[in-house]
Amino acid sequence: MSAAAQGGRPGFARHAEALDALAARGRRRALSPRAGRDFASNDYLGLAASDLLRDAARAALDRGVAVGSGGSRLLRGNDAEHEALEAEAAAFCGAPAALYMGAGFPGNVAIFAALPMQGDLVLHDSLVHASAHDGMRLGRAETRGFAHNDADAARDTLKAWRAAGGTGRVWIACESLYSMEGDLAPLADLAAVAAEDGAVLVVDEAHATGLYGDRGQGRAHGLDASVDLVSLHTCGKALGAAGGLVCADPVLIDTLVNRARNFVFSTAPSPLDAAVVRAALRLVAERADLRDEAWSTIRRAHEAARRAGFGLFETQILPVIIGEDAEAVALSRALQARGHDVRAIRPPTVPRGTARLRVSITPNVTPGEIDALFADLADLRKAAA
Repeated sequence: MSAAAQGGRPGFARHAEALDALAARGRRRALSPRAGRDFASNDYLGLAASDLLRDAARAALDRGVAVGSGGSRLLRGNDAEHEALEAEAAAFCGAPAALYMGAGFPGNVAIFAALPMQGDLVLHDSLVHASAHDGMRLGRAETRGFAHNDADAARDTLKAWRAAGGTGRVWIACESLYSMEGDLAPLADLAAVAAEDGAVLVVDEAHATGLYGDRGQGRAHGLDASVDLVSLHTCGKALGAAGGLVCADPVLIDTLVNRARNFVFSTAPSPLDAAVVRAALRLVAERADLRDEAWSTIRRAHEAARRAGFGLFETQILPVIIGEDAEAVALSRALQARGHDVRAIRPPTVPRGTARLRVSITPNVTPGEIDALFADLADLRKAAA
């Protein structure tokens, strides 16, 4: 049904036409209920609906932790749970300080809008997250991209900017694990580029926190200590809760508190959420078996994908490139009809011509369900050929 046929006031006809245009290109999005086996979530350790976090939430409520904060953190919304979480998160990540925000997206916006200064350069991977781009648009620094996961290209772009007269601080931005590509950033090489120029390395650990690092601290943990590092850790993926943690030098954290508009003018995150994140961090640090189980399932998926002819993968995110938007949507719907919750990802989330099925592997599925998914996917691709 077209957007116009769905109703709405006549004054919004142009919006309806724009939605119809998206639908005609196979790019209109819509909300759908959870159904089928979970090959779509970012619940990488299976904590989101676990008794472990339910019990933590009950215990927090029993000790009087508030559900709502009642205001921004600069007014009366600053709760002891927020501060305790920030201290524990900084210690867990090996960072000097941390700041808890409502989600990873506003955390990234805050970083790039408030920290790079006039005359600085944000040098970013070409596939860095949309939230970083939104922050860069709000910021005062110049921005330049470099080819995906190419540290040499980053170095060349930086040197060209210096040669053209750039004198400010450089901020090198990347994701440690790219959520739509399923590949890993060359962090050590990018840290070397940063060290050569005295640049700041900004690493979005959204899809690595909890699953990577010796205790789940993320992939940037243990990098060259001489490099200034800003890391972002989301709490709604492997940690199973909600919020985002920016880890950085105390001066940068204080700058965010003073200059990040989406921190200053937002109601503080729920103290209850902060308490649950604290519990999740302790679980991740102490329960290596959670990561072991997750990686056992991931390796099983890699093998099933290889046997079915879908190539080799290296992380918990297995992108199956389809190409055309409509074909990706059709395959997604066919898989959902067989009980597999697999979603189609289309431009502008991914580059044009690379629409894909994003298969996300979590402990929420069994080995048999993984095998069935790739068998069905191979069958559907063969039938469509």
